[in-house]
Amino acid sequence: MIRELQKADIDKVADIWLNTNVTAHYFISKQYWQNNFELVKELLLQATVYVYEQNQEIQGFIGLNDEYIEGIFVSNEMQSHGIGKALLNYAKNKRSKLFLNVYQKNIRAIAFYQREGFEIQCSDFDKATEEKEYVMAWLKIESGIEVGNCYVQRHLD
Repeated sequence: MIRELQKADIDKVADIWLNTNVTAHYFISKQYWQNNFELVKELLLQATVYVYEQNQEIQGFIGLNDEYIEGIFVSNEMQSHGIGKALLNYAKNKRSKLFLNVYQKNIRAIAFYQREGFEIQCSDFDKATEEKEYVMAWLKIESGIEVGNCYVQRHLD
């Protein structure tokens, strides 16, 4: 079941955020994620967040800021079980276009987003982590969106 984040969910969701980032971003210091933990907890409560719950246990979540995907996070033990895809499809049903940033070294995430119809639009640089990243976009209908310093235009048949 996918539902909106409730205040009581915040500790579990924040733990998934931390553990997933540390695992997926081995190239960034664990301390970086730990230093941002409390701030992220506050920001999650202000964002549009949908959680994936199974047997009354939160297994993952997606954070949205309008059409921007702040991130999709699935607990390490539940990855590759279709939860990330389900969360992404839920967001696709609510938006006609989506975009995100993904670290270039996060090959697994890039492959996932490409399988789900996202295309790399341009490169960017995350000053906080000093890592290169891609801006990726998905469009449901003929549309154009301004993304950072690049422009996305795609025509679907």
